[in-house]
Amino acid sequence: MKSPPEITAFGVQGLVAGFGDKEVLHGVSLNIPARKVTAVIGPSGCGKSTLIRCLNRMHELVPSAWVRGTLRLDGSDVYGDEVDPVMLRRRVGMVFQKPNPFPTMSIRDNVLSGLRLTGRVPRGETERIVQKALEQAALWDEVKDRLDDPGTSLSGGQQQRLCIARSLAVDPEVLLLDEPCSALDPVATARIEDLLGALRERYTIVIVTHNMQQAARVSSLTAFLLAGDLVEFGPTSDLFTAPGDPRTEDYITGRFG
Repeated sequence: MKSPPEITAFGVQGLVAGFGDKEVLHGVSLNIPARKVTAVIGPSGCGKSTLIRCLNRMHELVPSAWVRGTLRLDGSDVYGDEVDPVMLRRRVGMVFQKPNPFPTMSIRDNVLSGLRLTGRVPRGETERIVQKALEQAALWDEVKDRLDDPGTSLSGGQQQRLCIARSLAVDPEVLLLDEPCSALDPVATARIEDLLGALRERYTIVIVTHNMQQAARVSSLTAFLLAGDLVEFGPTSDLFTAPGDPRTEDYITGRFG
C-alpha cells in the first residue's frame, strides 16, 4: 500500500526579491514539505533571512523592499489581493535571532500578546492557552509559578523558548526561525534543538542557521543559498554526505564562507 503523497506547505516558484535597486534573491524555486524541519544554510548575505521573511510577508514591511514570483501556502497565493498579511502571520509564525520578549509584559501576557493582536482571546481560555503554549515550548515547568514575572526576567534560552511559545499560542501551521540559537549558550541551544524535534510532529518548520552541524542534527531537508541563488536543495543526509554541486561541498567542508 502506497503512503499518501507529501503535502507541500510552501511552494516557491521563481522568487525574486530585493531592496531598492539591489536584487537579493535571484529566481529561487523550492517546495517546503509539511511537518518536517527544513534548514536554510549559506554564508552571510546570501539571502537566507530574506527568503524566510518573504514566506510570511515580513519582507514587505521594509519600505524599499519588493518581491516577484509565486509563493503558495497549501495551494493558496500568499501574495494574493485577498490575503490579509496580519492573518497570514498568524498562520506562519516567526522567531527571530535575538530573543525579544516584550519588556513591559509578564510571562503570561507575552504568551498571549500575539493572540490579542490577531484576534480575541476566548473567554475563560486564557490559562489553558498559556499553559499549552508553554508546555509545547518546554518551558511550563520552569515558569508555572512565576507567570506574573516580567518576560525579561528569564535567561536568554528561556526567553527564546518564551518567544516560541508566543508564536505557538496563535496556533500557527508553520514556524519560521531565523538563527534562533546564535545568541545562546550550548546548553540552551541543545534545549531548542530538542524542542524542534518535538514540534516537527505537528508543525512545518523552516530554520535559518549558520551552524551546519545544527542543520545536520535538526533538519530533514536543507537548502543551500549562495549569493542569492539556490545552489542545492534536498534531503539533509544527502546534501552533507554526497552534495551534488561542488560549491556545496566547498561550503560544508569550510573551503569558503
